[in-house]
Amino acid sequence: MTSYDDAVRRYFAAWNAATPEELEKAVAAAFTEDAGYIDPLVEVRGHDGLAAAISGAQQQFPGFAFRPAGAVDGHHGLVRFSWELVSAADGSAPVAGSDVIALADDGRISSVSGFLDRVPAA
Repeated sequence: MTSYDDAVRRYFAAWNAATPEELEKAVAAAFTEDAGYIDPLVEVRGHDGLAAAISGAQQQFPGFAFRPAGAVDGHHGLVRFSWELVSAADGSAPVAGSDVIALADDGRISSVSGFLDRVPAA
């Protein structure tokens, strides 16, 4: 497993954490203390902001999990990958996107730029 794959694995562990305690640990393992996250719906910074954004997504989509969609690609500390938000009940994936992350020297994520490729109709 490359350091890029490992960073993405930790990223998904944070987004799929089942309890507030697991979320706190997973965010600390995946992200630097001052990491930034931005997508079309949210812009946050730091562990507390990241945990709040992740918790909000989990509340909006209970019973769903973030899963990789395709291969991880990276160079020079930048990583891109695609993902889907998948229902445990029926396997549907109403939300999908692509993210680009920048890694700090310690291998944790210092920034995320997220793009939504598929979203449910309002």
